[in-house]
Amino acid sequence: MIYKSNSVKETENIAAAFAKTLNGGDVICLNGDLGVGKTAFVQGLAKGLGVTEYVSSPTFTIVNCYSGRLPVYHFDVYRINDADEMYEIGYEEYVYGGGVSVIEWPELISDILPDKRYDITITKNLEMHEDYREILVEKRGGQ
Repeated sequence: MIYKSNSVKETENIAAAFAKTLNGGDVICLNGDLGVGKTAFVQGLAKGLGVTEYVSSPTFTIVNCYSGRLPVYHFDVYRINDADEMYEIGYEEYVYGGGVSVIEWPELISDILPDKRYDITITKNLEMHEDYREILVEKRGGQ
């Protein structure tokens, strides 16, 4: 499914509505260039899952954890060198636990991603306007 967003607020609202369909154990692989709105998407997703605290990118901490209707585990693996680093921070406990895991830059750990997941790709289209985004949501692995 493709969603069209004309603002950061619309991106957050799309993500919040999507969050209402999620269950414990769901994994979301979030793809897109720097500055495309991945953090805005995660902020909306967390809000839709009942998270009330501020959601920020875990660029230097690798994973941020939030409490809501379901726990939210927000990974930014941009600075990960290999899968072993992910295992050292408890990757399997998060991803195969009862929360919702959101992984930014999933292509860097593609060899350890679960088959059952959502792949979400956010792209800009500057021909439309500066804030326009297309958000592609694809189910993988029989969800």
